[in-house]
Amino acid sequence: MRQRMVNEQLRGRDITNKATLEAMSVIPREVFVPLSQRPFAYEDRPLPIGEGQTISQPYMVAFMTQALRLKPTDRVLEIGTGSGYQAAVLAHIADTVFTVEIVPSLANKASRILRELNLENVQVRIGDGYFGWKEKAPFDAIIVTAGAESIPPVLVEQLAEDGIMIIPLGPHRGVRQLIRLTKSKGRIKTRSLMEVRFVPFVRN
Repeated sequence: MRQRMVNEQLRGRDITNKATLEAMSVIPREVFVPLSQRPFAYEDRPLPIGEGQTISQPYMVAFMTQALRLKPTDRVLEIGTGSGYQAAVLAHIADTVFTVEIVPSLANKASRILRELNLENVQVRIGDGYFGWKEKAPFDAIIVTAGAESIPPVLVEQLAEDGIMIIPLGPHRGVRQLIRLTKSKGRIKTRSLMEVRFVPFVRN
C-alpha cells in the first residue's frame, strides 16, 4: 500500500525529488495514526489524529518536503509536530530535525513513536511554535504545518542565510496560499506555490 501511494499519489503527480520519494517509501505512515484510521493510512487525504488536528495528505507532506530542497547536512525546524509523520520524513533526509508542538498529548505521542522508529536525529519540544526554537537556531529550513495569518518575524530571524521556509498563509478558516520564503543577503523573497487548506496555527 505504501509503494502504491508513492507511485500513484507522488510519482504520478509532480514529486520527483529522490530523497523525498525514498523517505515516503520507508516511513510507515500507519503508525502515526489512531488504530481506527490505520486502514486508511495510505489514502489520498488527511486523517484525524485527535485534539482537533490531522495528519496531512501524503501528497502535501511530499510536496512541502520537496519544496524545502533539503541537503543531508541541513538543520530543520518544524512548527506543528502533530502526529510526527512529517518530522519522520524530514529526519530521513536531513541531519537534524527540531520540532515544536503546542499540544502536550500530541507531542508526547509523536516523541514516543519517533523513538520507536529509532529516529534519534529528531528533538521534540512542547511549546508555542510562534517563537521557534531560539537555542537551536539558525535553521537551514523551516516548515510550518499549520495555517497562519501572517509570517512570524521570529521564524524569519531564526532562518539561516540562504535558508528556505514553507508556510501556509492566509485568512483564518479560509483557503490559504502555500508560501516558499527564501532569505539571501538579508533580503526576503516569497513565492506562492499552491492553494491549500490547513488547520489553524494554534497559540497559547
